[in-house]
Amino acid sequence: MRIILYTGKGGVGKTSVSAATALRCAQRGYRTIVVSTDAAHSLADSFDMPLGAEPTPVAPNLWAQEISIYHEVSQHWGTIQSYVQSVLTWQGLDRTVADEMAIFPGMEELSSLLLITKHHDSQKYDVIIIDSAPTGETLRLLSFPEVARWWLKNIFPIQRQAYKLIRPIMRPFTDLPVPGDDVMESIKNFLLSLDHMHRLLSDQELSTVRLVLNPEKMVIKEAQRTYTYLNLYGYKTDAIICNRVFPEDAEKGYFHNWREIQEKYNRLVDEAFSPVPIFRVPFFDDEVVGTRMLERMGESLFDDTDPAQIYYQGATEKLERLNGHYVLSIPLPFVSKEEVNLVRKGEELVVQVGNWRRNLILPHSLMGLETLGAKMEDHTLHVRFGESVSAGSSRPR
Repeated sequence: MRIILYTGKGGVGKTSVSAATALRCAQRGYRTIVVSTDAAHSLADSFDMPLGAEPTPVAPNLWAQEISIYHEVSQHWGTIQSYVQSVLTWQGLDRTVADEMAIFPGMEELSSLLLITKHHDSQKYDVIIIDSAPTGETLRLLSFPEVARWWLKNIFPIQRQAYKLIRPIMRPFTDLPVPGDDVMESIKNFLLSLDHMHRLLSDQELSTVRLVLNPEKMVIKEAQRTYTYLNLYGYKTDAIICNRVFPEDAEKGYFHNWREIQEKYNRLVDEAFSPVPIFRVPFFDDEVVGTRMLERMGESLFDDTDPAQIYYQGATEKLERLNGHYVLSIPLPFVSKEEVNLVRKGEELVVQVGNWRRNLILPHSLMGLETLGAKMEDHTLHVRFGESVSAGSSRPR
C-alpha cells in the first residue's frame, strides 16, 4: 500500500495533479482512492462529475471522495460535540448558534485526515492519495499529532481523574455540564486516532508528501518553508511537482517575458530542492478538467514511470538540539570541507559546493539565532546555531 499526500500554496494546481496521479495509478491496475481534505473542494470539478461524502466510483479501479463536515463530525466528534453544545447552551447561547459554534475551526480538515487511517485499515485500496488543504493549514494539522501525543501522555490521565473527583462535588451546587466517561473516552479515542495517523504518515516506506508549486518567487519561497517543516516533523518528501511551465516554443509576443522569468525561477527550484526529483508539467492549451485532460497531465507528469513508487529515499536535512545549541545536518557525500561555502541571509541559508547550490529556508526557531559555525563529519555538513542573529559567510572546519 502507498499513501501520497499532495500539498502546495492555494491555486498552484494540486487538485489537478492529485486527480491526474490517481487516474494514472488506477490505469496501472492499482485500486486507488483520492480524497479531498480542502474545505474549498474542487476535486469534483477536476473530474467534472458529482462526488459525495462517501467514496464514489469515477473510473475503473478509481474512487474519489469529498469530505462533508457534518458527516465527519458525526463520525469522529459526535460525543465531544454534544458535550460542547450542552456547555454553550448552559451559558445562554441559542441552540442553533451553539450547534454552529461546536464545530471548531480545523475540524473538517482534521477529520478528513483521519480518513487516512480508516482507508488504510480497511485494506480496500492499494494507493491512497490525499488532495490536502493549502500548505499553512496542512502543516498546522500535520503538527497536531505531536501535541496530541504529549497531551495524551502527560495531561489527559490527570484531567480525567480530576473530573471523576470534581463531578460528585459540583452536582449539589451547579448544573454546569461536566464531561462524563463517554466524553473522556471519545477524546482518548480521538487522540489515539491522531497518533495512529501520524505513525502512518511518518512511515517513510509507506507514505510520502509531494509539493506542488509554480515557477513564481512567492510560491517557491512558501514551498521551501513547507519542505523544511515537513523534514522537521518527520514526513518524507519524495517529489516536487513544478506545474504550469510554459513550453519552449512560447518564445514570441506576450509570453516571451514570462518564459524568461520562469527559466530564472526554474533554476531556483533546482537549487532549493535538489536532490529531490523535480517533475515539470507544461501549461496546457486547454483547462485540466475531465478524464481526457487528466490523462494528458498524468502522461506528461510521469511518462513511463510508476506514479505510486517512492521517487526519493535519502535524507535531505535534520535539525536537533545538542549541548544547548541547534545543529542542522545536511548530507553531502563525496564533498570535502574546502569545497563548501555557506552564506546566511536572514531566514535563508545558502550552501554552495562548486556550481551546485542548495537554498534552505530556516525554521522559525533558528531565525533569531546566530550561525556559530560549521563542520564536515562523516560526509555530513553540521551547522550550529546559537544566541543573537547575524549574517555572513563561513566555511566548515
